[in-house]
Amino acid sequence: MSSNPATDSLLDRRDGHGDHEVHAKDCMIRVLHVITGLNVGGAEAMLEKLIGHSDCARFEHVVVSLMDLGVIGERLRIKGVEVHALDGPRGYPTWRVVKGLKALIRQARPTIIQGWMYHGNLAAWVARGFASGAPPLIWGIRQSLGQLSDEKWLTRWVIRMSAMLSARADAVVYNARRSSIQHEAVGFSDQKSIVIPNGFDTEKYRPSPSARTEIRRELGLSGDALLIGLIGRFHPMKDHYGFLQAAGEVARRHGNVHFLLAGDGVSWSNSELSGWVSTLGLRDRIYLLGRRDDVPRLTAALDLAVSASTRNEGFANVIGEAMSCGVPCVVTDVGDSASIVSDTGVVVSPGSATRLAMAICELVELDSGRRERMGRSARARVVAEFSIARVVARFEALYASISEGQVLSQRSG
Repeated sequence: MSSNPATDSLLDRRDGHGDHEVHAKDCMIRVLHVITGLNVGGAEAMLEKLIGHSDCARFEHVVVSLMDLGVIGERLRIKGVEVHALDGPRGYPTWRVVKGLKALIRQARPTIIQGWMYHGNLAAWVARGFASGAPPLIWGIRQSLGQLSDEKWLTRWVIRMSAMLSARADAVVYNARRSSIQHEAVGFSDQKSIVIPNGFDTEKYRPSPSARTEIRRELGLSGDALLIGLIGRFHPMKDHYGFLQAAGEVARRHGNVHFLLAGDGVSWSNSELSGWVSTLGLRDRIYLLGRRDDVPRLTAALDLAVSASTRNEGFANVIGEAMSCGVPCVVTDVGDSASIVSDTGVVVSPGSATRLAMAICELVELDSGRRERMGRSARARVVAEFSIARVVARFEALYASISEGQVLSQRSG
């Protein structure tokens, strides 16, 4: 590991967690993040934002991916963040991964170890056993939890094991209040729960009339065409099929409405997805754009944003990003989506394409001035409650408190 001037002058200090290192002058806190992987996803995006907006004079971040480097790992390295990829398989650890984790922990000598998602949390717990002085351990849970029987057998085992071990963490950070309640119901410690919501860069995600014009021109649409978007990777929990069914109902009622979908696997080369579009007769109304690097621009071009998820969402980033762009949202009542949107959008029960279509039509049929006012209210809510600066400050307060051996109460979002 390369030398870092910020950690060259270190001294040992004993607190309630044992010996760990702090900077002699300005109490530099070294956080080692253990995450399953670093491809595009909600947890990965939040980790990237947290590190990017952190106070580098007080906090140093090291990232360990149990799998490959991924898109976000590459971006973090370009920004000068120390990132390690253990190149393990998906779903389970190997002895080579454990050995690699052991070597990294002993080299990094972190002040705090923070896990992200179930497998990352368990790996972070293992990592603490290898660390000198048993540094404080933070777990991060980024999804809601439905019926355990709906999960794969290995995921069920991991959740049950995590519940048994959760009391050994110094804090369990959820990004949604509903998620904390659901996990506590299956045995996670209710004494360690902290809710810190996702945060959003409100300068990066902001209203943009030029984006609206440009995207319509690129898609070959008229300037007055209504554009409804669902942005997110292709995964059963996102319910792309339900969204397309709803889109079909909306399209039959409104001839000037078009639908934009983007994300990993959301392209015409996806035979399952493109087959649904053809079967529903929507090829002339649907745009499948795949993974994009200009998501803020795409989001700002929308008239409405939709989250159709049926399960497992804690705090969907796409909702906050759309709201930050001044775009009203139609969301399913999964995770904390309803409380996030509040009265700035429409909430429907998950799993019903008909209800989703009715909600979309409700907003489509509003006059443009009313939709714009809803969008302004949505942005104001994100700026006030979910700005990245506000959320990073919450994490940094947790790091500072927990490194001092204190118990921080942050149960509200």
